[in-house]
Amino acid sequence: MKRRKFIKQTSAGLALASLGGLTLNSCSLTSQKHITILHTNDTHSQIEPFEANHHRHANKGGVARRAVMVEQIRKENPNTLLLDAGDIFQGTPYFNYFGGEIEFKLMSMLKYDAATLGNHDFDNSIDGLYKQLPNAKFDFVCANYDFKNTVLDTQVKPYKIFIKNGIKVGVFGLGIELKGLVNPKMYKETHYLDPVEITQDIARELKEEQKCDLVICLSHLGYEYEDEPQKISDIILAKSTTNIDLIIGGHTHTFLPKPTIVKNKNDENMLVNQVGAYGINLGRVDFYFDEDNNKTSSEKTILV
Repeated sequence: MKRRKFIKQTSAGLALASLGGLTLNSCSLTSQKHITILHTNDTHSQIEPFEANHHRHANKGGVARRAVMVEQIRKENPNTLLLDAGDIFQGTPYFNYFGGEIEFKLMSMLKYDAATLGNHDFDNSIDGLYKQLPNAKFDFVCANYDFKNTVLDTQVKPYKIFIKNGIKVGVFGLGIELKGLVNPKMYKETHYLDPVEITQDIARELKEEQKCDLVICLSHLGYEYEDEPQKISDIILAKSTTNIDLIIGGHTHTFLPKPTIVKNKNDENMLVNQVGAYGINLGRVDFYFDEDNNKTSSEKTILV
């Protein structure tokens, strides 16, 4: 894809957010380390673009278009992570016929680095999900589902650490409460754990014990619930915890043209982002680190 066309497809202009009191201009360009985070959520088995006569998303989305974007960005910055916030399954006949095989194989071809689990990823039962795991050449992370006594025990990790250009990036996952959303027969003995409590423990471990420079949460809790303001969501999670730099969300299909800046429990800035659904958009957040690993960020959402 030509660079001019790529730039035209950027649906939101570059926005800057200061993290830790540092501005982008205060970093020396020669000494900066640059990490790019690409992300999707709620792709719902949308393998092909929407049809040309679709009432809302004509010709948008599709794995092939996303692959072109990801390849272009990786050429610009090899220090890139590609992440997903869940609900990979359910939505088109591809899932009905192949049970998730196509989705995982294509994500593996795109070289996703990690994903968390959404409620619809249990639609073919926990056994059906387990059956497809060999097709996923990337890790699933979820810290608040206890899979003891299920086939997913030891198969899903609470977090994973990546090292890119000397920058240590910790990525952990959170799932929504399945009760009331999924038939208990589908998730069996999976136990839901309080996401705030788990997050405090995991984020502290990643930041203080594992010495991660960047901590990212892949959340399928939902962005915000106006009709249920006390219901756990990404916004509440951000305000109630510390040590997270970026929450990549899912479940509510919320399109944010740029990430929301939220004050955490220690009154520090952090970012919350979500890019709609069906693979129509590809989220991008770039982090820049100076010689002391102080960071700033720039964000854009790319129309696929």
